[in-house]
Amino acid sequence: MMSLRTEVLAAYKRALRLAYGWGKYASQPEDVLMEKKYILNEAKQLFRKNRNISDEETIRNHIKEAETRIEMAIHYKTPYPRPVNIPQSVLPPLSAKLKKGQRRAIKQSKPIYLKSYDDIET
Repeated sequence: MMSLRTEVLAAYKRALRLAYGWGKYASQPEDVLMEKKYILNEAKQLFRKNRNISDEETIRNHIKEAETRIEMAIHYKTPYPRPVNIPQSVLPPLSAKLKKGQRRAIKQSKPIYLKSYDDIET
């Protein structure tokens, strides 16, 4: 369990380093301060939200998510999550609620870098 703690702290530290050094990755120099604040707030919010998780596999998935988000931010030069394409076959009419199968399909189509967000309406 101690190695997981070390991995989590390393991922958090890497996210903070990314924020403080964001100027060398940013594609829009005028947005650097706003994007730095976004990275810092996002890291703090998500790491605090998940701090009480004790299941090793879940912790490893969250570490993988953090590393993926960091790598994508560096690669695409934007810290914001990329859009997700939801299969058209699972979308209900505007006035209808999501059914169990539709919620499951949307959850499965969610990429690794967005797994911490629980925005599916029940």
